[in-house]
Amino acid sequence: MASKAAPSCRLVICLLISAAVLRPGLGWYTVNSAYGDTIIMPCRLDVPQNLMFGKWKYEKPDGSPVFIAFRSSTKKSVQYDDVPEYKDRLSLYENYTLSISDARIGDEKRFVCMLVTEDNVFEAPAVVKVFKQPSKPEIVSKAPFLETEQLKKLGECISKDSYPDGNITWYRNGKVLQPVEGAAVIIFKKQMDPVTQLYTMTSSLEYKATKADIQMPFTCSVTYYGPTGQKTVYSDQAVFDIYYPTEQVTIQVLPPKNAIKEGDNITLKCLGNGNPPPEEFLFYLPGQPEGIRSSNTYTLTDVRRNATGDYKCSLIDKKSMIASTAITVHYLDLSLNPSGEVTKQIGDALPVSCTISASRNATVVWMKDNIKLRSSPSFSSLHYQDAGNYVCETALQEVEGLKKRESLTLIVEGKPQIKMTKKTDPSGLSKTIICHVEGFPKPAIQWTITGSGSVINQTEESPYINGRYYSKIIISPEENVTLTCTAENQLERTVNSLNVSANENKEKVNDQAKLIVGIVVGLLLAALVAGVVYWLYIKKSKTASKHVNKDLGNLEENKKLEENNHKTEA
Repeated sequence: MASKAAPSCRLVICLLISAAVLRPGLGWYTVNSAYGDTIIMPCRLDVPQNLMFGKWKYEKPDGSPVFIAFRSSTKKSVQYDDVPEYKDRLSLYENYTLSISDARIGDEKRFVCMLVTEDNVFEAPAVVKVFKQPSKPEIVSKAPFLETEQLKKLGECISKDSYPDGNITWYRNGKVLQPVEGAAVIIFKKQMDPVTQLYTMTSSLEYKATKADIQMPFTCSVTYYGPTGQKTVYSDQAVFDIYYPTEQVTIQVLPPKNAIKEGDNITLKCLGNGNPPPEEFLFYLPGQPEGIRSSNTYTLTDVRRNATGDYKCSLIDKKSMIASTAITVHYLDLSLNPSGEVTKQIGDALPVSCTISASRNATVVWMKDNIKLRSSPSFSSLHYQDAGNYVCETALQEVEGLKKRESLTLIVEGKPQIKMTKKTDPSGLSKTIICHVEGFPKPAIQWTITGSGSVINQTEESPYINGRYYSKIIISPEENVTLTCTAENQLERTVNSLNVSANENKEKVNDQAKLIVGIVVGLLLAALVAGVVYWLYIKKSKTASKHVNKDLGNLEENKKLEENNHKTEA
């Protein structure tokens, strides 16, 4: 079992140890270890046959030795010296390899393996190097924004717990950022923790931004040495808001429209291309030399045609930076003469005009009773068919929603006018009397019959179209009759009569009776002739039948005589 303290050496051994020399052929041997790992140091000496014991020591900065482990070759026992910094961290194996657990920065020393015989001491030195990977670099104390043409602290890149210390590099868009006087100032500093002996590296960057740095990523890295060589760790990207002054002003009209019409509300919006954009502007209205201070918008409500003109806006502190836009407020006026409801007499003249006043050429369409007319109406002599509802409609095609319309309801009045006609039925038994009437308002028709006769049907009327219609009556007069047609409206009562003779009707009846008698006599004579012909045919048929029977009897007698003659010959 290992003891905590090594026994005091005999005089000869101590003298040998103090006189020990490095074995020829063995140079410096470096052992690299990561922080917190176990350090493995082989002795690198061949074990002599007459070995008494082996020891490990390390050397202080002043060269004095500190023994830390002892192993006897005969007793196979291991003893560790009472060195507080290595308490419970050492292990010495049979081949005299020494391991140190939980590597620390303080373990960076020159260690020596010593193999002692009765007449000699052999030494093999080893140098321990401990490496600690730093933390991932981070950009801290970042500026909320950068300004063009101003050198301003961008931020600090910090990486902690490194051993040995590392180096920090700045990058812009992936390219190394070199220090430039007045444009990029980099200050690097490192600090070691006295307890852990680990380094913290900090690099601050002062930077003069340009508009080219908009959305440009900045990063930093730390380069350090580890057990296997040099390595680099990169930070996350940082993008900074770049402030720059306004160089141009623009003005807009909201909402965007192809054209503005009277009654619209319009909003002017002024924009500056700086970052951050200006929040206030001066707005100049047509005919007003003084600007109106407002936010970046200015609204005009219910605009009229006199609002047409140039509108401008500028920066408050730099009035020379100005923008303008021309606004045309479109208008459309329509005047129809006459308009509304107009009543005229048939045959009158009526001039009609539809006058248009607009900000640009307008289209005009005339409609009558919802049917488009080919041309504007003109009335030199009114007819009933001219009555109706007329609409004059105009619009500016380029301006959405700008259209006007006015209407004229034309009423054409007239006193009733009557024209009577007569038509005889082909049979001659009846006559159709028609009373043609025109007038407006629609006249009422009434029939009066003077004399006797049969009225075959009640009066029948046609549809009332364009101030005209008719009424007809069918009559079979027994004597001369007079038919009177009366048409009456609010303007006048008009009467007209037509005489119908009954003689024509009687002559037609007599002629028809004679024709019927003739037809009947003809039919009787035809029946008599047919009867005589039939009687003669029957009589002739009976005579022919007798002759045929007589001829048949003679044939039978001849046949019997021939049979008798054959018998006699036999």
